[in-house]
Formats: sequence, structure tokens, C-alpha cells
Amino acid sequence: AGKKRMSAQAVGGAVGHNPISIIIPCHRVVGSTGSLTGYAGGIAKKVKLLELEGANMTGLFVPTKGAAL
Repeated sequence: AGKKRMSAQAVGGAVGHNPISIIIPCHRVVGSTGSLTGYAGGIAKKVKLLELEGANMTGLFVPTKGAAL
């Protein structure tokens, strides 16, 4: 479990700090539970980009502030 958890944390950290997020589309990365997290441009912008791309948003959600992911 430790190695898998570290990998998820590494991906989350990279996604959250990507300065060229339109070129490298990390807004498409979602949590294994469907949680929309880890986007440097903010969750609202991530949702808008996914909607503009026509992504299937079924099962995706914005976590409540302070919730454990």
C-alpha cells in the first residue's frame, strides 16, 4: 500500500503544480473515487475545461473543503 500511495501523492503533486496545464492536460486527472482535485488553476476551472471538452462528468464530484481524499 505504501508504494501505491506514494505514486498517487506524486501524481497529485505534479498535477497541482503544472504551469503549462493547457499543453499538458492534467485537468483530466481525477481521483480513484471520482474526486476532482489537484489542479493548479482551481477546481472551478478544471470543471469548466472538462465540460468544454465534453467529458462525461457522471460520478465526478468536488470534495468538500477539508475532506480527506
